[in-house]
Amino acid sequence: MTDSERELLEANGTFYSAFARRDLQAMEELWSQDAPVACIHPGWEPLRGRDAVMTSLENIFGGGGAPATITCVNATPHVLGPYAAFVVCYERVPGGDLAATNFFVREGGRYRLVHHQSSPIARPAQPQGLKKSGPMN
Repeated sequence: MTDSERELLEANGTFYSAFARRDLQAMEELWSQDAPVACIHPGWEPLRGRDAVMTSLENIFGGGGAPATITCVNATPHVLGPYAAFVVCYERVPGGDLAATNFFVREGGRYRLVHHQSSPIARPAQPQGLKKSGPMN
């Protein structure tokens, strides 16, 4: 695994850690300040723009809309060059698994999130080979 892939997985882990803690400040720091951002929560219409994304997270965190637990598993990093990368993973939430893609750009010397999309899958992810992905994986 390259240093860029490790750094990307760390940024991805930061997203899931902040989500699990309902930490809006950590989300503010992780999402891009300069590049256009978008987000598609499961079952939601696409959100476009930083303000819409941050407002959605604030509402989810404040209104109890966030799952009691969320775990990222089987995260696979894809570095596209010096400025862009994405992670494909599963999100384990109560009631089933979601498939997710998180897209990052380099901004201020680190990966910042510009797009998150997660959606239900027809069946649970296969347990073989799934591994928990945390801030350092």
